Amino acid sequence: MSLADKVLAVNNDLPIRTDSPVHSGKVRSVYWLTEEDSRRLIQEKGYDVAADAPLAIMVISDRISAFDCIWHGEGGMNGVPGKGAALNAISNHWFQLFREQGLADSHILDIPHPLVWIVQKARPVMIEAICRQYITGSMWRSYAKGEREFCGIQIAEGLEKDQKLPELLITPSTKGVLEGIPGVPAVDDVNITRSDIENNYEAFSFRSPEDIDLYEKLLKEGFDVISNELAKLDQVFVDTKFEFGYVTDASGQEKLIYMDEVGTPDSSRIWDGPAYREGKVVENSKESFRQLLLSHFPDPDVLLNKDRMEERQALAKDNALPASVLMKVSETYVGIAEKIIGKKLQLSDNPRSEIIDILRDEYGLIA
Repeated sequence: MSLADKVLAVNNDLPIRTDSPVHSGKVRSVYWLTEEDSRRLIQEKGYDVAADAPLAIMVISDRISAFDCIWHGEGGMNGVPGKGAALNAISNHWFQLFREQGLADSHILDIPHPLVWIVQKARPVMIEAICRQYITGSMWRSYAKGEREFCGIQIAEGLEKDQKLPELLITPSTKGVLEGIPGVPAVDDVNITRSDIENNYEAFSFRSPEDIDLYEKLLKEGFDVISNELAKLDQVFVDTKFEFGYVTDASGQEKLIYMDEVGTPDSSRIWDGPAYREGKVVENSKESFRQLLLSHFPDPDVLLNKDRMEERQALAKDNALPASVLMKVSETYVGIAEKIIGKKLQLSDNPRSEIIDILRDEYGLIA
């Protein structure tokens, strides 16, 4: 069996029973179950959700995106071996720790296969919150140009690239295009301040002003849990993205939960501790792949300049990356996942057929 067979690149064509269109993002595909299947599974499996809660099967792929494009490799390798399993295993680990430490639940109800989650439908909070512990990336680029205010927060003078910030910084941005919010442009992913959120909490889908405090508490405590665990592994937790939503449990209580993924190499920067102490940054996250692409192509401006999006998409489509590049990314993802979960990662030989077998035999969900 070739390496390409072990990669799950296409994840939106599985024969899972659904009467809704499959929603496919850059990495995950979501299959909304029929009302009948949702009710049956809630009853059979005893999930702690309302009896009529809509459920979905979320299948992660091994695709890799960077600079808003999907990249592929030679020999039909349309993804990175082990990447999907690594992302899921890391998220599962952190979500479980959050639950054990009394922070909040997540949207995940069940894990039938390393690439599959059964999730409940959440009402998302329309904010992507980035927590930053170090000044790097886009924030450093803005700071170097003289910017000192980020999301309404004043930053000290005299900071250096990749330096630890005096305190954890929360820099929220809009999730999707939100219209009619004073002072907030109706475009996706625009930075907002805490007062923007307080003054328009309903527009951001918060249930109450008090939940803004809860969301900040869950951000900070969640960040600290991951940061402390990574420190034990001599890894530096630099920054990460959190997403939240509301769900209703079996007793009818609405609650704020963590959703999407958390603390992964896709949504975070993680640096190697020993290298950082020597003044070098060694990335254990997708950032290493971004840097690799910037050095791989002769004109890196294509990847950085949003006005050259058509050229960039053509570049991604027309250039098969060397297999060695994708295997290096695989080593990064699998390596950090195994460090975090403390054991070998289970990798499938044929993920597609395994997923179909499990969802048919144990869940009765194959059409």
